[in-house]
Amino acid sequence: MAALPDGYAAVPVDGWTQMIVYRKDLFDAAGLEAPNTYASILAAIEKLHNPPEQFGFVAATKIDESFMSQLLEHVLLANGATPVDKNGFKGFDEKKLAEALTFYKALAKASPPGDLYWKQSRELYFAGKAAMIIWSPFILDELAGLRDSAPPTINDDPTSKELAGKTGVVTTLSGPSNKAGAAWGDIRYFSITNDADTEAAQQFVEYSMNEGYMATLSIAPEGKFPVRRGNAEDKEAFIKGWATLPVGVDRKAPLTELYPAETISQIVEGLDTASRWGVKEGQLSLASKILNSMAINRYTREFIDDELTAEEAVARINQELAKIK
Repeated sequence: MAALPDGYAAVPVDGWTQMIVYRKDLFDAAGLEAPNTYASILAAIEKLHNPPEQFGFVAATKIDESFMSQLLEHVLLANGATPVDKNGFKGFDEKKLAEALTFYKALAKASPPGDLYWKQSRELYFAGKAAMIIWSPFILDELAGLRDSAPPTINDDPTSKELAGKTGVVTTLSGPSNKAGAAWGDIRYFSITNDADTEAAQQFVEYSMNEGYMATLSIAPEGKFPVRRGNAEDKEAFIKGWATLPVGVDRKAPLTELYPAETISQIVEGLDTASRWGVKEGQLSLASKILNSMAINRYTREFIDDELTAEEAVARINQELAKIK
Protein backbone atom coordinates (compact mmCIF):
# COMPACT_ATOMS: atom_id res chain seq x y z
CA MET A 1 0.00 0.00 0.00
CA ALA A 2 2.90 2.36 0.65
CA ALA A 3 5.01 1.31 -2.34
CA LEU A 4 5.97 3.73 -5.09
CA PRO A 5 7.93 2.99 -8.28
CA ASP A 6 11.11 4.43 -6.76
CA GLY A 7 10.64 3.59 -3.08
CA TYR A 8 8.03 4.00 -0.37
CA ALA A 9 5.67 6.81 0.59
CA ALA A 10 5.56 5.87 4.26
CA VAL A 11 6.78 3.38 6.87
CA PRO A 12 4.32 0.63 7.91
CA VAL A 13 4.02 0.73 11.71
CA ASP A 14 1.26 -1.60 12.84
CA GLY A 15 -1.97 -3.14 11.67
CA TRP A 16 -4.89 -5.37 12.42
CA THR A 17 -7.04 -7.92 10.66
CA GLN A 18 -10.73 -8.62 10.92
CA MET A 19 -11.51 -11.74 12.86
CA ILE A 20 -14.20 -14.34 12.99
CA VAL A 21 -14.93 -14.36 16.71
CA TYR A 22 -16.58 -17.59 17.78
CA ARG A 23 -17.69 -19.57 20.81
CA LYS A 24 -14.91 -22.13 20.92
CA ASP A 25 -16.52 -23.91 23.86
CA LEU A 26 -19.68 -24.57 21.85
CA PHE A 27 -17.67 -25.62 18.80
CA ASP A 28 -15.65 -28.07 20.88
CA ALA A 29 -18.73 -29.50 22.56
CA ALA A 30 -20.40 -30.04 19.17
CA GLY A 31 -17.27 -31.50 17.58
CA LEU A 32 -17.06 -28.67 15.06
CA GLU A 33 -13.98 -27.49 13.19
CA ALA A 34 -12.78 -23.91 13.60
CA PRO A 35 -14.79 -21.57 11.31
CA ASN A 36 -12.04 -20.86 8.78
CA THR A 37 -13.86 -21.87 5.59
CA TYR A 38 -17.27 -21.18 4.08
CA ALA A 39 -18.12 -24.86 4.60
CA SER A 40 -17.08 -25.02 8.27
CA ILE A 41 -19.08 -21.88 9.07
CA LEU A 42 -22.18 -23.25 7.39
CA ALA A 43 -21.74 -26.55 9.25
CA ALA A 44 -21.53 -24.66 12.54
CA ILE A 45 -24.66 -22.65 11.73
CA GLU A 46 -26.49 -25.90 11.01
CA LYS A 47 -25.69 -27.19 14.52
CA LEU A 48 -25.69 -24.01 16.62
CA HIS A 49 -28.42 -21.80 15.14
CA ASN A 50 -31.31 -21.93 17.60
CA PRO A 51 -33.11 -18.57 17.68
CA PRO A 52 -34.06 -16.65 19.70
CA GLU A 53 -31.87 -18.31 22.34
CA GLN A 54 -28.87 -18.31 20.02
CA PHE A 55 -28.24 -17.11 16.49
CA GLY A 56 -25.72 -18.94 14.36
CA PHE A 57 -24.21 -15.68 13.11
CA VAL A 58 -24.71 -11.92 13.21
CA ALA A 59 -23.95 -10.52 9.76
CA ALA A 60 -23.97 -6.85 8.74
CA THR A 61 -27.04 -5.91 6.68
CA LYS A 62 -27.25 -2.11 7.12
CA ILE A 63 -26.27 -0.97 3.65
CA ASP A 64 -25.12 2.58 4.50
CA GLU A 65 -22.62 1.39 7.14
CA SER A 66 -18.97 0.90 6.21
CA PHE A 67 -19.07 -2.12 8.55
CA MET A 68 -21.07 -4.01 5.93
CA SER A 69 -18.57 -2.98 3.24
CA GLN A 70 -15.69 -4.31 5.33
CA LEU A 71 -17.39 -7.64 6.00
CA LEU A 72 -18.32 -8.11 2.36
CA GLU A 73 -14.82 -7.30 1.15
CA HIS A 74 -13.48 -9.84 3.66
CA VAL A 75 -15.90 -12.55 2.51
CA LEU A 76 -15.29 -11.83 -1.18
CA LEU A 77 -11.51 -11.71 -0.77
CA ALA A 78 -11.73 -15.09 0.93
CA ASN A 79 -13.17 -16.56 -2.26
CA GLY A 80 -10.69 -14.78 -4.54
CA ALA A 81 -13.34 -12.37 -5.84
CA THR A 82 -12.03 -8.93 -6.83
CA PRO A 83 -13.46 -6.24 -9.13
CA VAL A 84 -10.13 -4.89 -10.44
CA ASP A 85 -6.99 -5.97 -12.26
CA LYS A 86 -3.85 -4.05 -13.25
CA ASN A 87 -5.77 -2.32 -16.05
CA GLY A 88 -8.59 -1.08 -13.83
CA PHE A 89 -12.15 -2.39 -13.46
CA LYS A 90 -12.55 -5.92 -14.81
CA GLY A 91 -15.82 -6.99 -13.21
CA PHE A 92 -16.18 -9.77 -10.67
CA ASP A 93 -15.77 -13.34 -11.80
CA GLU A 94 -19.42 -14.43 -11.91
CA LYS A 95 -18.88 -17.82 -10.28
CA LYS A 96 -16.71 -16.52 -7.44
CA LEU A 97 -19.05 -13.62 -6.70
CA ALA A 98 -22.17 -15.81 -6.79
CA GLU A 99 -20.57 -18.27 -4.36
CA ALA A 100 -19.60 -15.44 -2.00
CA LEU A 101 -23.00 -13.74 -2.13
CA THR A 102 -24.81 -17.04 -1.55
CA PHE A 103 -22.59 -17.67 1.46
CA TYR A 104 -23.19 -14.17 2.83
CA LYS A 105 -26.93 -14.61 2.40
CA ALA A 106 -26.71 -17.77 4.52
CA LEU A 107 -24.96 -15.73 7.23
CA ALA A 108 -27.69 -13.09 7.07
CA LYS A 109 -30.45 -15.72 7.24
CA ALA A 110 -28.81 -17.06 10.43
CA SER A 111 -28.87 -13.53 11.91
CA PRO A 112 -31.68 -11.60 13.59
CA PRO A 113 -33.94 -9.58 11.29
CA GLY A 114 -33.41 -5.87 10.75
CA ASP A 115 -30.63 -3.51 9.74
CA LEU A 116 -27.62 -4.91 11.56
CA TYR A 117 -24.16 -3.44 12.01
CA TRP A 118 -21.30 -3.62 14.53
CA LYS A 119 -23.47 -2.66 17.52
CA GLN A 120 -25.91 -5.57 17.37
CA SER A 121 -23.22 -8.13 16.60
CA ARG A 122 -21.23 -7.15 19.68
CA GLU A 123 -24.26 -6.94 21.96
CA LEU A 124 -25.62 -10.34 20.92
CA TYR A 125 -22.25 -12.05 21.20
CA PHE A 126 -21.62 -10.46 24.60
CA ALA A 127 -25.01 -11.70 25.77
CA GLY A 128 -24.20 -15.27 24.75
CA LYS A 129 -26.82 -15.17 21.99
CA ALA A 130 -24.51 -15.53 18.97
CA ALA A 131 -22.21 -18.37 18.00
CA MET A 132 -20.12 -16.29 15.57
CA ILE A 133 -19.55 -12.69 14.52
CA ILE A 134 -16.97 -10.83 12.44
CA TRP A 135 -15.28 -8.00 14.31
CA SER A 136 -12.03 -6.09 14.64
CA PRO A 137 -9.55 -7.02 17.39
CA PHE A 138 -10.62 -3.92 19.31
CA ILE A 139 -13.21 -6.27 20.82
CA LEU A 140 -10.56 -8.30 22.65
CA ASP A 141 -10.33 -6.16 25.78
CA GLU A 142 -14.11 -5.68 25.94
CA LEU A 143 -14.64 -9.45 25.78
CA ALA A 144 -12.59 -9.74 28.95
CA GLY A 145 -14.65 -7.21 30.92
CA LEU A 146 -12.04 -4.46 30.85
CA ARG A 147 -14.26 -1.68 29.52
CA ASP A 148 -17.28 -0.50 31.51
CA SER A 149 -19.03 1.14 28.53
CA ALA A 150 -19.16 -2.19 26.65
CA PRO A 151 -19.39 -5.00 29.22
CA PRO A 152 -20.06 -8.67 28.45
CA THR A 153 -23.54 -9.59 29.71
CA ILE A 154 -23.24 -13.36 29.45
CA ASN A 155 -23.39 -13.45 33.26
CA ASP A 156 -24.13 -11.00 36.09
CA ASP A 157 -20.53 -9.81 36.40
CA PRO A 158 -19.63 -7.06 33.87
CA THR A 159 -15.95 -7.48 34.73
CA SER A 160 -15.94 -11.24 34.12
CA LYS A 161 -13.33 -12.83 31.86
CA GLU A 162 -15.59 -15.84 31.27
CA LEU A 163 -16.53 -14.95 27.69
CA ALA A 164 -12.91 -14.30 26.70
CA GLY A 165 -12.06 -17.78 27.96
CA LYS A 166 -14.79 -19.30 25.80
CA THR A 167 -13.83 -17.41 22.65
CA GLY A 168 -11.67 -18.41 19.70
CA VAL A 169 -10.65 -16.30 16.70
CA VAL A 170 -9.96 -16.93 13.02
CA THR A 171 -8.30 -14.35 10.78
CA THR A 172 -7.81 -16.18 7.47
CA LEU A 173 -11.03 -17.31 5.80
CA SER A 174 -11.23 -19.36 2.60
CA GLY A 175 -14.00 -20.00 0.11
CA PRO A 176 -14.50 -22.86 -2.36
CA SER A 177 -12.75 -21.03 -5.20
CA ASN A 178 -9.77 -19.85 -3.14
CA LYS A 179 -8.38 -22.57 -0.89
CA ALA A 180 -5.50 -20.33 0.27
CA GLY A 181 -7.97 -17.85 1.72
CA ALA A 182 -7.40 -14.26 2.75
CA ALA A 183 -7.70 -11.86 5.66
CA TRP A 184 -9.01 -8.29 5.56
CA GLY A 185 -6.27 -6.05 6.89
CA ASP A 186 -5.82 -2.44 7.92
CA ILE A 187 -2.29 -1.02 8.19
CA ARG A 188 -1.11 2.23 9.82
CA TYR A 189 1.91 4.25 8.73
CA PHE A 190 4.37 6.94 9.67
CA SER A 191 4.78 9.38 6.79
CA ILE A 192 6.97 12.45 6.63
CA THR A 193 5.40 15.47 4.98
CA ASN A 194 7.15 17.81 2.55
CA ASP A 195 7.22 20.71 5.02
CA ALA A 196 8.42 18.61 7.99
CA ASP A 197 11.73 18.95 9.80
CA THR A 198 12.94 15.91 7.86
CA GLU A 199 15.92 14.97 10.01
CA ALA A 200 13.99 15.20 13.27
CA ALA A 201 11.05 13.30 11.78
CA GLN A 202 13.35 10.52 10.58
CA GLN A 203 14.87 10.24 14.05
CA PHE A 204 11.38 9.97 15.54
CA VAL A 205 10.36 7.22 13.12
CA GLU A 206 13.57 5.29 13.69
CA TYR A 207 13.17 5.51 17.45
CA SER A 208 9.46 4.58 17.31
CA MET A 209 10.20 1.49 15.23
CA ASN A 210 13.18 0.31 17.32
CA GLU A 211 13.76 0.94 21.02
CA GLY A 212 10.45 2.82 21.25
CA TYR A 213 8.39 0.23 19.37
CA MET A 214 6.70 -1.18 22.46
CA ALA A 215 5.64 2.32 23.49
CA THR A 216 4.22 2.86 20.00
CA LEU A 217 2.21 -0.36 20.13
CA SER A 218 1.10 0.22 23.72
CA ILE A 219 -1.19 3.07 22.61
CA ALA A 220 -3.80 0.38 21.79
CA PRO A 221 -2.17 -3.08 21.63
CA GLU A 222 -5.41 -4.92 20.82
CA GLY A 223 -5.57 -3.05 17.50
CA LYS A 224 -1.89 -2.42 16.85
CA PHE A 225 -0.27 -5.72 15.85
CA PRO A 226 3.47 -5.48 15.21
CA VAL A 227 4.21 -5.46 11.48
CA ARG A 228 7.86 -5.60 12.49
CA ARG A 229 8.18 -9.01 14.15
CA GLY A 230 11.64 -8.72 15.66
CA ASN A 231 15.22 -7.49 15.34
CA ALA A 232 18.66 -8.90 14.58
CA GLU A 233 18.98 -10.42 18.05
CA ASP A 234 15.52 -12.03 18.18
CA LYS A 235 13.26 -12.44 15.16
CA GLU A 236 10.21 -12.65 17.45
CA ALA A 237 11.21 -9.94 19.94
CA PHE A 238 8.44 -7.50 19.14
CA ILE A 239 5.72 -10.14 18.97
CA LYS A 240 6.74 -11.42 22.39
CA GLY A 241 6.81 -7.90 23.81
CA TRP A 242 3.49 -6.95 22.23
CA ALA A 243 1.70 -9.95 23.76
CA THR A 244 2.63 -8.74 27.26
CA LEU A 245 1.39 -5.18 26.78
CA PRO A 246 -1.64 -4.31 28.93
CA VAL A 247 -4.94 -3.81 27.11
CA GLY A 248 -8.18 -2.34 28.41
CA VAL A 249 -9.80 0.93 29.38
CA ASP A 250 -11.17 0.84 32.93
CA ARG A 251 -9.04 -2.15 33.90
CA LYS A 252 -5.83 -3.46 32.36
CA ALA A 253 -4.39 -6.90 31.67
CA PRO A 254 -1.94 -8.28 29.08
CA LEU A 255 -3.28 -10.39 26.24
CA THR A 256 -1.22 -13.33 27.53
CA GLU A 257 -3.37 -13.39 30.68
CA LEU A 258 -6.62 -13.26 28.73
CA TYR A 259 -6.08 -15.57 25.77
CA PRO A 260 -4.07 -18.74 25.11
CA ALA A 261 -0.90 -18.65 23.02
CA GLU A 262 -2.75 -20.30 20.12
CA THR A 263 -5.22 -17.41 19.92
CA ILE A 264 -2.47 -14.78 20.09
CA SER A 265 -0.62 -16.55 17.25
CA GLN A 266 -3.79 -16.59 15.17
CA ILE A 267 -4.22 -12.85 15.70
CA VAL A 268 -0.70 -11.91 14.57
CA GLU A 269 -0.49 -14.42 11.71
CA GLY A 270 -3.52 -12.80 10.07
CA LEU A 271 -1.21 -10.09 8.78
CA ASP A 272 0.58 -12.72 6.66
CA THR A 273 -2.50 -13.15 4.48
CA ALA A 274 -3.96 -9.66 4.94
CA SER A 275 -5.07 -7.99 1.75
CA ARG A 276 -7.37 -5.41 0.23
CA TRP A 277 -8.80 -4.98 -3.24
CA GLY A 278 -6.48 -3.16 -5.60
CA VAL A 279 -3.25 -3.47 -3.61
CA LYS A 280 -1.39 -5.99 -5.78
CA GLU A 281 -2.94 -4.58 -8.94
CA GLY A 282 -2.00 -0.95 -8.23
CA GLN A 283 -5.69 0.04 -8.23
CA LEU A 284 -6.29 1.14 -4.63
CA SER A 285 -7.93 4.41 -5.67
CA LEU A 286 -10.49 2.70 -7.92
CA ALA A 287 -11.12 -0.03 -5.34
CA SER A 288 -11.82 2.65 -2.73
CA LYS A 289 -14.35 4.36 -5.01
CA ILE A 290 -16.03 1.00 -5.63
CA LEU A 291 -16.38 0.36 -1.88
CA ASN A 292 -17.54 3.89 -1.13
CA SER A 293 -20.30 3.63 -3.72
CA MET A 294 -22.07 1.08 -1.47
CA ALA A 295 -23.38 -0.60 -4.64
CA ILE A 296 -22.21 -4.03 -3.49
CA ASN A 297 -24.00 -3.50 -0.17
CA ARG A 298 -27.27 -2.47 -1.87
CA TYR A 299 -27.52 -5.38 -4.28
CA THR A 300 -26.34 -7.88 -1.69
CA ARG A 301 -29.15 -6.71 0.60
CA GLU A 302 -31.68 -7.08 -2.24
CA PHE A 303 -30.40 -10.63 -2.76
CA ILE A 304 -30.64 -11.34 0.98
CA ASP A 305 -34.23 -10.07 0.95
CA ASP A 306 -35.08 -12.39 -2.00
CA GLU A 307 -35.70 -9.44 -4.34
CA LEU A 308 -32.95 -10.66 -6.72
CA THR A 309 -31.52 -14.03 -7.65
CA ALA A 310 -27.78 -14.59 -7.24
CA GLU A 311 -27.30 -14.25 -11.00
CA GLU A 312 -29.26 -10.99 -11.07
CA ALA A 313 -27.30 -9.59 -8.11
CA VAL A 314 -23.99 -10.44 -9.79
CA ALA A 315 -25.09 -8.77 -13.04
CA ARG A 316 -26.38 -5.64 -11.25
CA ILE A 317 -23.18 -5.29 -9.23
CA ASN A 318 -20.92 -5.59 -12.27
CA GLN A 319 -23.09 -3.21 -14.31
CA GLU A 320 -23.14 -0.59 -11.55
CA LEU A 321 -19.44 -0.78 -10.77
CA ALA A 322 -18.49 -0.47 -14.45
CA LYS A 323 -19.74 3.14 -14.32
CA ILE A 324 -17.21 4.11 -11.63
CA LYS A 325 -14.07 5.83 -12.92
